[in-house]
Formats: sequence, structure tokens, C-alpha cells
Amino acid sequence: MKILFLIFVGGGFGSVARFLVSKSIQSLGASIPYGTLSVNVLGSFIIGLVLTFLANKTGNYYDNIGFLLAIGFCGGFTTFSSFAFENLELLKAGAILEFAIYTISSVVLSIAAVLFAVWLMQITAR
Repeated sequence: MKILFLIFVGGGFGSVARFLVSKSIQSLGASIPYGTLSVNVLGSFIIGLVLTFLANKTGNYYDNIGFLLAIGFCGGFTTFSSFAFENLELLKAGAILEFAIYTISSVVLSIAAVLFAVWLMQITAR
């Protein structure tokens, strides 16, 4: 029950943070959904930091901090469903270039953010 509570609390904070960050970035105005892109890349970076920290310190990804931050917060903060819907909207609008930029940059930057976070945590652990 404690694990479910940690995931619930983390997810709630992550969802609110996603809304605030995404809306503040998207309010700058653009044809590409940079708000969702930003939270997905930032969430990928955060999960890389959290899980690498836990692996280095405890040897276990999922302890209380992992449940709260990795599964809860990052799960609520990142948003693949919004990514998929926004891509559909770009395709329906005929915005093929924006669709390609958004899709490729979301995938590449999110993976790069995880890699960077893992690397950062490894060099700081030395």
C-alpha cells in the first residue's frame, strides 16, 4: 500500500508540473508542440538521474525514491498520449515538416537526455 501511495503522490505532482511547464512553454507560440516536447525531454533527463543515482547508491532502481520519482513523478510528468494526439493533429493539418521535426526531435532528444543524465551521474559518482 505504501508503494501505491508513493506512486500516487509522485504522479499527482508530476501531472501538475507537466501542465505548468507545458503551458508556459507553449504560450510562447509555435506550430510545433514544444511544451510537450520539453516535458518529455526533461522527464527523460530526470528519470535518467533518478535511476542512475539509485543504481549507484542502492543497487536497486525501485526503492521508495524510485517509486515516488521515477514511476510516480516522471510517469505523471511525461506524456506519450499527448505526443501521439498532437502528432495526429499535425498530420491532419497537413503539417508534414512539423510532424517530422516534432517526432524525430522528441525521440532523439528524450533518449539523449537519458544518456546525458546517466553519464552525468556516473562522472559525479567518481
